[in-house]
Amino acid sequence: MKRRLFTEEHDAFRDMCHRLLAERAAPYAEEWEAAGIVPRSIWTEAGKHGLLAFEVPERFGGLGVSDFRYNMTLNEEIVRTGTVGVGFTLHNDVVLPYLLELGNEEQHERWLPKLVTGELITAIAMTEPGTGSDLKAITTTARPDGDHYVLNGVKTFITNGMLSDMVIVAAKTDPAAGAKGISLLVAERGMPGFERGRKLAKAGLKSQDTAELFFSEVRVPRANLLGEEGKGFSYLMRNLRQERLSIAVNAVAVIERAVELTLDYCRQRHAFGQPIGAFQNTRFTLADLTTKAEVARAYVDRCVEEMLAGELSAADAAGAKQWTTDLQGEVMDTCVQLHGGYGFMDEYEVSRLWRDSRISRIYGGTNEIMKEVVGRALGV
Repeated sequence: MKRRLFTEEHDAFRDMCHRLLAERAAPYAEEWEAAGIVPRSIWTEAGKHGLLAFEVPERFGGLGVSDFRYNMTLNEEIVRTGTVGVGFTLHNDVVLPYLLELGNEEQHERWLPKLVTGELITAIAMTEPGTGSDLKAITTTARPDGDHYVLNGVKTFITNGMLSDMVIVAAKTDPAAGAKGISLLVAERGMPGFERGRKLAKAGLKSQDTAELFFSEVRVPRANLLGEEGKGFSYLMRNLRQERLSIAVNAVAVIERAVELTLDYCRQRHAFGQPIGAFQNTRFTLADLTTKAEVARAYVDRCVEEMLAGELSAADAAGAKQWTTDLQGEVMDTCVQLHGGYGFMDEYEVSRLWRDSRISRIYGGTNEIMKEVVGRALGV
């Protein structure tokens, strides 16, 4: 089915993203997987070509383009070129909205230009060793002390954790106030007491650096408070819609890529004197996968239209994240099965897509929590 979401400008941007990623990132994908991290040079290269923080106003060096279709296009091309280790999606789709919406003029002048160039790499730290989807239960604290907050706590599973130069940290400035005591602070590389832990070894997404972060009596200037003190929880809930939609976009891109790879394999692989795609059971399976991919694409494209119109609800975003990532898991398992033993080999792209896909049902809020969000919206 023909997609009707994009203009010629989006198509030109897609071509540019594909060329850059295919030339400057894809040839090094295996090297980065082995290293467990990508080099900073790919970030500055992306910055030179306008792939980072394009929503930033022109006066701060950005393109001033606020259109989620560009985010979507970049995310899809990252999947199609096999360069999922680059953390651009987190930088553009998750962290940047907080800085744009909550940052004051001084913060914008200080941070935004280098976000555009890739000189400053961002992360956001919510999850803790004992707290995942239940953000109200975080134990990291930020004690007010004159012109500073004194930050103490541990965060884990932080994407871009090793590379990041500035991290938005969810912490309790008033531990007795529950959700109303949570604030957002920006911790910066080099602050005394801010330490990186180990680079975490993961089952998938191996080239995307994920780390533990430790904060011990870190003095964060009040000038690094994002928005108002005590409103951090409401800010997080509001911005999770775009993060979850971004995960859904990625899920459908992975589904489409896996189906494409599997179709090619089933045309070329022979068994009992014919291509395995010629067997009726294989044809029926491929037909089912193709239709499911089309349905998922239409669903997510419609969600993006709602996002562009400012009408995507928290429940809609949660439902999109849950349904597409559940489908992603189902499709990936079937695609590996159709590849047979080769589907389990690292040299085949479908194998990497399969293992990388498992986390999508967990991050951004587990799918069980997503169902709870949708269920509550139903009034039951």
